[in-house]
Amino acid sequence: MCGIAGFVGEARGDAPGVLDRMVASLHHRGPDDRGVHHDPARAVYLGHTRLSILDHGGGAQPMTTADDRLHIVFNGEIYNHRELRADLEKLGHRFASDHSDTEVLLHAYREWGEDLVSRLNGMWAFALYDRGAGRLMLSRDRFGQKPLYYAEPRAGEIVFASELGALRLHPEISGALSARAVHKYFGYGYVPAPHSILEGVSKLRAGANLVFPLGGGRGRVSQYWRFALEPEPNFEGAMRAARDEALREKLERAVSRRLVADVPVGVFLSGGIDSSAITAAAVHLREGDLDSFSIGFDDPSFDESGPAARAASHFGTRHHMRCFTRGELERLAPGVAADLDEPMADPSLLPTAMLSQIAREHVTVALGGDGADELLAGYDPFRALALARYYARIVPRPVHRAIRWLAARLPVAHHNMSFGFRLNRTLAGLSHPEPLWNARWMAPLSPAEIAELTSLPVDEEELYSEAIEAYDRARHPSPVAHTLQFFTELYLQNDILAKVDRASMRCGLEVRSPFLDIELVDFVRRLPLQEKFARGRTKWMLKRALAPWLPREIIERPKKGFGIPIGAWFRDGALQFGPADGRGENAESFLGERLAQHRRGGADHRLYLYAEWLLREWQRNAAPGA
Repeated sequence: MCGIAGFVGEARGDAPGVLDRMVASLHHRGPDDRGVHHDPARAVYLGHTRLSILDHGGGAQPMTTADDRLHIVFNGEIYNHRELRADLEKLGHRFASDHSDTEVLLHAYREWGEDLVSRLNGMWAFALYDRGAGRLMLSRDRFGQKPLYYAEPRAGEIVFASELGALRLHPEISGALSARAVHKYFGYGYVPAPHSILEGVSKLRAGANLVFPLGGGRGRVSQYWRFALEPEPNFEGAMRAARDEALREKLERAVSRRLVADVPVGVFLSGGIDSSAITAAAVHLREGDLDSFSIGFDDPSFDESGPAARAASHFGTRHHMRCFTRGELERLAPGVAADLDEPMADPSLLPTAMLSQIAREHVTVALGGDGADELLAGYDPFRALALARYYARIVPRPVHRAIRWLAARLPVAHHNMSFGFRLNRTLAGLSHPEPLWNARWMAPLSPAEIAELTSLPVDEEELYSEAIEAYDRARHPSPVAHTLQFFTELYLQNDILAKVDRASMRCGLEVRSPFLDIELVDFVRRLPLQEKFARGRTKWMLKRALAPWLPREIIERPKKGFGIPIGAWFRDGALQFGPADGRGENAESFLGERLAQHRRGGADHRLYLYAEWLLREWQRNAAPGA
């Protein structure tokens, strides 16, 4: 795993010096090596920091073909690189390295051009300079596991980097906050691609390429892949046992691919079904000899340390666990916020950062369960869908408003997923059209509250345009299909995977996600919806299929999630708020009212308070001039 940065065009002042500073800012992503490539004749500058995972001796970057035509900087892992290498060798390609996946990308591009990405099974963000064709190609993997930001300050110029912090070091990047992105941040809890928190800077979408012509013009973005549900009729009639066996087989192959490394590999193990399935497969493939890692909490409603320890004992892993306390919050949170390249209002970033630090003390690569909840209907909203549709159909608006008023007066409880919290979240979503339910159920603020906070008008359809587009792309009439599309296309890319990448790369740990293996994904997205959510049970098929691998205690254990008691900690004053630089007086009065209400137990504003705290910390520590 690595960090990449570069630009086309002569930066004001010393262009090589600008590149060096951009690359140096990404040292945490790749502490093992650093390299740059300059082509002054074309004003092309590429930089790379390396976390050495494969082929320590032959994988240095930027990597160049023998004829000096192609140059690449690459962040990620290509899990089918050996198969691709064999195919390319049959086509006459000769390799200089022993098993570098980076060199495979160069030869694959020479053979297949931009279409190489359709053959890749892995996670990536890369910039490939084709000197012969006079163009730069940027690419991001199907789910956006690896980040890639870019800006085109003028025609003929482009700047790119793995993180906004590196991008801001280029003199053409202003670093001004995007008002539109701030709205979306409070509307989702993250800034959805292609937007970024900075004006004039974009994220390359997951599953997209950007081709930039040298010598003038603008980049062309094309979507080479997008998640789509395509249930196939033949699955309906297939034997259930055969289908379950196919799922187990594909998951085991996905884990096997991700165990390949020239460094130690471990697993994140919460004791839930996803991480336990990966651990079971890894222990089988490794014949034991596996480290596992988990986080505990002193609040029992959030704590998973007991189930994790029992799962580790069952699988025979060397288990490492630490407790995330209020003291750990106060110690860790400011540093994580300072290191974060873009604000994201998911409090589980903090325990994920601590979990990554623990793992990095023992391994360089960790396997995680990300993607299973999104692909296989594992979240609580799936349980609420049928009742929500019924409620929306029969309850008049005035009655709904009265019910919301009464629900808001329930006693506030700050334990994990309390009844009052879930009820108020659900009712908030039901105040809006169905395409917005999932976004509103998770949002820190409503559109009206965002307008009050920012003193700017908010158009609800524009605010949630990404959620509406995802809803429309799920053509199946079932609300389960729309919700699967939202979580997989939007939430997974912009929240879950971004969180894991930032938390893990902060300490130079690579996290791999077997559930996002493209062979497994293509199998799962063609399954009938009732295999994912049936009889009020989430992950219906996964639980059934994994019965030969896992104890019943794990399969039947209710989902807890990776939350933290942030509501109680805000009530008790654990985190202090800095000024809202440049965001106006309304931001201060808005915060003051809600913080006071939260502390006296009048309402639960945990989602907004964390989003506001994080944004202020980000501005103080990461914004230009900090």
